[in-house]
Amino acid sequence: MSILIKNGRIITAVDDYMGDVFIENETITHIGKSLDMEADEILDASGKYLFPGGLDPHTHLDMPFGGTVSADDFETGTRAAAHGGTTTLIDFAIQTKGQSTLEALDTWHAKAEGKTAIDYGFHMIVTDLEDDRVHEMKMLADEGVTSYKLFMAYPGVLYVDDGTIYRAMRKAGENGTVVCMHAENGIVIDEIVKRALAEGKTEPKYHALTRPTRMEAEGVHRAISIAEVANVPVYIVHLSSSDALEQVMLARNRGVHAFAETCPQYLFLDHSYYEQEGFEGAKYVMTPALREKWNQDELWKGLKFGDLQSISTDHCPFCFKDQKTLGIDDFSKIPNGGPGVENRMSLVFNGGVNSGRISLNKFVELTSTAAAKTFGLFPKKGTIAVSSDADIVIFDPNRKETISVDNSCTHHMRVDYNAYEGFEVTGFTETVLSRGKIIIKDCEYMGKKGDGQFLKRGLYGGMK
Repeated sequence: MSILIKNGRIITAVDDYMGDVFIENETITHIGKSLDMEADEILDASGKYLFPGGLDPHTHLDMPFGGTVSADDFETGTRAAAHGGTTTLIDFAIQTKGQSTLEALDTWHAKAEGKTAIDYGFHMIVTDLEDDRVHEMKMLADEGVTSYKLFMAYPGVLYVDDGTIYRAMRKAGENGTVVCMHAENGIVIDEIVKRALAEGKTEPKYHALTRPTRMEAEGVHRAISIAEVANVPVYIVHLSSSDALEQVMLARNRGVHAFAETCPQYLFLDHSYYEQEGFEGAKYVMTPALREKWNQDELWKGLKFGDLQSISTDHCPFCFKDQKTLGIDDFSKIPNGGPGVENRMSLVFNGGVNSGRISLNKFVELTSTAAAKTFGLFPKKGTIAVSSDADIVIFDPNRKETISVDNSCTHHMRVDYNAYEGFEVTGFTETVLSRGKIIIKDCEYMGKKGDGQFLKRGLYGGMK
């Protein structure tokens, strides 16, 4: 199958020019002006942008948590991602305590294989790393899993102590791989939660009030300090507050290989969403919690000036009616997480580019290129270039949509609410190509289950 895309404005993290793109055998083979080539299909992109397919480096599909399982599996979640212009995601395989990480990887391969609409990779969540299991990290890297995630939160479930963090970081550094950190002081937070519940504070808003930003900042500081000693690149996931960002900036200023992402929920939603009537605030129970609105300006500055490198979603949806209600009498039992994999590109374009906060090139960098580079996928993914995978989004910068669970163009996630209900956006994905195949065209899914492939990722920064 060959496709010629004509008359598009091609935007990458560094380029901005008018041109045509010719695709053959899943890859981009020619880029030029007024290409005159025979093709099986010709797409006219006049007046549209051509972006590299979005890369979301942080999702949780088919994930067990809090006595339930996230509502999107690898079929529905990747299809929703595709509708929004994301053509690659990196999900998290989870090692249960006492289990081999290699067995955990097999479990997640079984969850995803033959189901996905787009290409995907895995990070490995490490919950147990005794000395006799450290060698598995190199084996995971050989399987293309070149990043690991460790938790400072959720004691008794996902939490690991500082010794385990150092042990994992030291080995990751030796192997040329990356450690992702959920950085919050979970031990102290659990004490704050216990006190709140003892005082009868059970409503959803107390999820946020028991997770102060200083506990995120302390976790970020500690994670970076351990990484600095272990000599490993560290990537802080879902950074939510100015306090935490300050710690990343201090570390980067002294030359530490510290990186961080934020998410649309921290750029567009805020603590006031917890103050809604009744149990509505439970829709926004996620970790870290939504912060006071003034933090948003600081996060946008971090994105603009390079102290935050990527925008992921931490997509981990739980239905409001039959999953979030598990914590109707106790906020600590509300499953943590929210939906967002489908709406990321339009939200960031509208709130970032249209609002003058970031440039078009920076938009591509934040939604695709930087994560591709950090996690060993560039230039196969994350750019529009000859020999790169033909993952391309034809994006209409003038199309207006109102995000809603009832809008068949903005909601394909398998969850009964949308966190951005009623948000009006200008700029919307029109056509999506994944490895040269049209999988989305004007809100219609054109692909099929199993189109996506597992990606064996390279080492950090191309290190060998």
